[in-house]
Amino acid sequence: MATGKKIIAAKAKVDRSVTYSLSEAIALVKEAAFAKFDETVDLTVRLGVDPRKADQMVRGAVVLPNGLGKNVRVLVFAKGEKAQEAQKAGADYVGGDDLVDKIKDGWFEFDTAIATPDMMGTVGKIGRILGPRGLMPNPKVGTVTFDVERAVTESKSGKVEYRVEKAGIIHAPVGKVSFDADKLQENIVAMMDALMKAKPSTAKGTYLKKISISSTMGPGVQIDASSAQALVK
Repeated sequence: MATGKKIIAAKAKVDRSVTYSLSEAIALVKEAAFAKFDETVDLTVRLGVDPRKADQMVRGAVVLPNGLGKNVRVLVFAKGEKAQEAQKAGADYVGGDDLVDKIKDGWFEFDTAIATPDMMGTVGKIGRILGPRGLMPNPKVGTVTFDVERAVTESKSGKVEYRVEKAGIIHAPVGKVSFDADKLQENIVAMMDALMKAKPSTAKGTYLKKISISSTMGPGVQIDASSAQALVK
């Protein structure tokens, strides 16, 4: 019952008919957060694209300047010198068939999976398991690479992958409620900058249709797209 009252109180702080500036929206999200844990702040963007068309698929990755505020568990499929490189870079798990067998048995104690190109034959055995969970290594977002050190370092420091859904929407974490407002803004601007650079040349009309941010338990706060876009370099 207490939780219900907190949700009602949080929603009362936000006028759903208003689009706020980015700084105003961040302040509202921080003010409306009520959970006992440090809630994640999520960015939701509706794009003017048709994901059913291959030339309008928006997908990529960006390293947030202030990270995500959590420990990212990185798994690397590699062997030989590249396995050693992954371990030195701080990967939490490194291996090959042994990791494949663990994942087949239902083990998923990792947040990001990276693989060297020569290991993709092995990783392919569990593609149907990793794919639906968004954990399949992919060269388009830099998780299939021989530059293992860089990939691990970026993942550990706050690299976020994004991919437009069927309805033209992108969801991405951009930090924690406990972050200073300026750090959240820097992260959001970095994500918006990445989305703008990823705009398909075939996309017509308004590209950024709707932007909002919310905490894990809090209400969504709509952001004025033009004001947010103006902050992007």
